[in-house]
Amino acid sequence: MLLVVGGHTRNIGKTSVAAGLIAATRELNWTAVKITQFGHGTCSSEGEACECAVEDPAHPFAVTEEHDRASGTDSSRFLAAGAQRSYWVRTAAGQLGHALPALGRIFDSSVHAMVESNSILQFVRPEIYLAVLDFVAEDFKPTGLKYLDRADAVVLIRRGAERERWTGVARKLWDSKPRFYVEPPQYVTEAMAAWVRGRANSSATSSRGLPGGTSERTERP
Repeated sequence: MLLVVGGHTRNIGKTSVAAGLIAATRELNWTAVKITQFGHGTCSSEGEACECAVEDPAHPFAVTEEHDRASGTDSSRFLAAGAQRSYWVRTAAGQLGHALPALGRIFDSSVHAMVESNSILQFVRPEIYLAVLDFVAEDFKPTGLKYLDRADAVVLIRRGAERERWTGVARKLWDSKPRFYVEPPQYVTEAMAAWVRGRANSSATSSRGLPGGTSERTERP
């Protein structure tokens, strides 16, 4: 099964939701993937300012497997939560397509895969897409709105707010879907974990729709 965790903007707790689900459903033997898209002029291989992204796009993506549970990175948080494997995928902005063969190999070698990303939805239809929505955060990015209707359920984060502050977002896009209300620092409820377990148990083994082959743990183009 492929599960995607996305959200309407940055820094609203998507990583905490993903790590919490991994911890609550360790028996599913997750492979976790964090996808980061760097802006203009940043090298995907190193995550540093670089001319290669401007003049010679030699590094459109990089994939690194995390081995340190205590490094403090998002991918290490996934390992610490109980993921069997964890990867950090970096791409230049708009270049995620270059990483699809490597991602396909990761998915094909996994029992269940969890990806933190909105952008991956451009290329795949996961068995579960969880959209994380924060009542306090007013920003609602176009990518978050674009895929909201595809969400199988929404995780609504309450930080003392009683209702959403978003403008230009039709409530019907999320109000009719299964909803899980959480309050930090608790980002996952037992009901949410049980729902994911049920979907995992009922999902049939199928192709992810990505080109793949043998699994490779660390890769650069």
